[in-house]
Amino acid sequence: MTSTITLPESSPPVKAQSKDLDFYYGDFKALKSVSMPVYEHKVTALIGPSGCGKSTYLRCYNRMHDLYPGNRYVGEISLLPDAVNVLAPQVDAIEVRMRISMVFQKPNPFPKSIFENVAYGLRVRNERSRSYLEDKVEAALRGAALWDEVRDRLDQAGSNLSGGQQQRLCIARALATDPEIILFDEPTSALDPIATGAIEELIGELKHKVSILIVTHNMQQAARVSDYTAYMYLGELVEYGDTKDIFMKPKRRETEDYITGRFG
Repeated sequence: MTSTITLPESSPPVKAQSKDLDFYYGDFKALKSVSMPVYEHKVTALIGPSGCGKSTYLRCYNRMHDLYPGNRYVGEISLLPDAVNVLAPQVDAIEVRMRISMVFQKPNPFPKSIFENVAYGLRVRNERSRSYLEDKVEAALRGAALWDEVRDRLDQAGSNLSGGQQQRLCIARALATDPEIILFDEPTSALDPIATGAIEELIGELKHKVSILIVTHNMQQAARVSDYTAYMYLGELVEYGDTKDIFMKPKRRETEDYITGRFG
């Protein structure tokens, strides 16, 4: 199967791109020569049936797979404009995660206060100035549309917040280190429709500050929030292009079958 890449005549700047990316869980090849751009200040959605490689691909971007033995990358992911291959062994994975933050499927606030949840990445960077931390925490909470709801209880546990608030707290934690890309792994699948709408609206606002790569099982959500969409199947990139084109006039029959519900 060969992927179909359809790009607009005037594309925005590329923020990151994978090139011939393979990934192995032990001997199992989960990704097969995936090459795809992530555009600056745009939302790119990854869609496809369960087990197709969406989350595996996403987690390559900030080296989450490093945390488990036996995993192996082949190929590269370049972060621009400095053209750093984030998969290179000599590149510090912790610093990669500062530049490429991640928000997971289920809200996962640390067992700390709201303030310390947001300040966590900054403390990892050895930031000690209280005034600096306060300014960055406030800015991140404002960026996550949470400041007005928690400003008077920053010393309370993050786990005391509602599910939607906890997810926005995790987004604030991701924003605090001034990342260039934020990865979202099905960020609303555990939330109710109201909280889902709030997160989708927030993603629309955040793309003006960062580039976003989102995995979603919800094709309607992909159509609502993304500028570009990639359809994956069995570890391969089947089709990639402008979201409107992917959903309205896909070039591959496999993509059309998935989007229309005839498959998957």
